[in-house]
Amino acid sequence: MTRIYVPATLELLQRLLDERELDPVSRTAFAVTSALRESYSSGDDDELAEVAMAEAARASLRLLAAGSDDEDGKLGPRRVVVAADVSDITPRPDLDDAVVRLSAPVPLSAVASVHVDLAAAEADIARAVQVIDAADLGDEEAEFVLGDAEDHELAWYAAQELPFLLELL
Repeated sequence: MTRIYVPATLELLQRLLDERELDPVSRTAFAVTSALRESYSSGDDDELAEVAMAEAARASLRLLAAGSDDEDGKLGPRRVVVAADVSDITPRPDLDDAVVRLSAPVPLSAVASVHVDLAAAEADIARAVQVIDAADLGDEEAEFVLGDAEDHELAWYAAQELPFLLELL
């Protein structure tokens, strides 16, 4: 089994709960891969897992920038990463060192934990969503805005807490 980190949104979390599975965009996730290990001169698996999770959190920003299914505006902009244990992944070093492609949707039973921004991060996340493309293209000012958002740590929730988490939002 491999621990993967799937970028998501609050809407996708609700879909995970409703449908009992999560089918990520392009079945893309992040993990500690051989290419990721090789790209770092030091660091244990826990440190490299933090790198993979950070990449998934940034991808979550891209999902937020792409649009929302939250028509009533009830859910604020928050990064979401779903950590799960799966057995069938294909590394995609052509995309990035930590990128993997999943062979199938992730069943709810494989979810180990969910990581979500707290409400205090929403303003910084909203600003980052507006400039993520510019940051990717090297805009230094946009990188600072992105850095402010990424300074917020994601809160950890056990998989069984997911219904309560979504209810409280």
